[in-house]
Amino acid sequence: MKKQSCGACGSAVYFENSVCLHCGSNLAYLRNSRAVVVADSQGRHTDASGNTWYRCVNLLLSGCTWLAPESGRQCFSCELTRTRPNDSDAKGLTQFVAAEQAKRHLIAELDELGMPIVTRAEGHDGGLAFDLLSSVKEDVVIGHAEGVITINLAESDDAYRERMRTQLDEPYRTMLGHFRHEVGHYFETALVFGHEGRTREARELFGDDTKDYQAEIDRHYSEGAPADWNEQYISKYATMHPYEDFAESFAHYLHICDTLDTAREFGLISAASRDSSFRTRVEKEWLPLSIALNQVNRSMGKADLYPFVLSSAVIDKLEFVHGLRTSATA
Repeated sequence: MKKQSCGACGSAVYFENSVCLHCGSNLAYLRNSRAVVVADSQGRHTDASGNTWYRCVNLLLSGCTWLAPESGRQCFSCELTRTRPNDSDAKGLTQFVAAEQAKRHLIAELDELGMPIVTRAEGHDGGLAFDLLSSVKEDVVIGHAEGVITINLAESDDAYRERMRTQLDEPYRTMLGHFRHEVGHYFETALVFGHEGRTREARELFGDDTKDYQAEIDRHYSEGAPADWNEQYISKYATMHPYEDFAESFAHYLHICDTLDTAREFGLISAASRDSSFRTRVEKEWLPLSIALNQVNRSMGKADLYPFVLSSAVIDKLEFVHGLRTSATA
């Protein structure tokens, strides 16, 4: 996350702040400039081009601090949400706040990386949209289908998420991690499939994605991951099917990029060389940083911040994801 400061007094502020705690100025996030800006008493902000922006109508509903192009409208991030809990579902609405916060983080990171977001609201079949569903009255399965990402809002509950993490033998499970994984499915469809060369290269790295998905799920949950899974995969879940291997790799690419950029913003690592390959960044920056952060967590009696091992084969997959980013921004 970038360092942000109040435009009125210069004090440090954070991505989700709606008010400066030092001077009391109203704050909002302007997606076009990727910055927290000062808004007037009516929640309006005029940008450098003279355009007026208005605080998102969902400030009180979901804590959204982003700016929208018109008064009484939703911002870009909120427009991506196709389904939310109904107004009578108090528990679901409480969980919805945490999910929307994670989604805003995701969208801001994708913007920073230059990843193209084509929305369903724009009339595009397969465009990105989110169904953020409450499991208070029905079972919800997290997943992706033709651009629509479904998230179980129960994952915002720490106790539930930890129970699921333990049950599924996962080293890491967060709401933001779910969003990053599922959006990987969206980008594989948008940036890989339909491009013959990229599809061929992806299959060389991740395997044959035409394998029967349900059969592979059944195999995974009956047999488990192969004994030597960590030589080729980032996680046990990635061994289930090439789709999941790609999505897990995409999620970890976002984990790494965001954490490195945050560390750089706060002076923990030096400025990156533009000539460095992603493999070099992993070896020279990420591995030393993640090891240090793991040790810091252990010093506080906490579990490792990044409990994963990156083999050479896994880094090859991360480099492929990085190539999609660079081709998208070329």
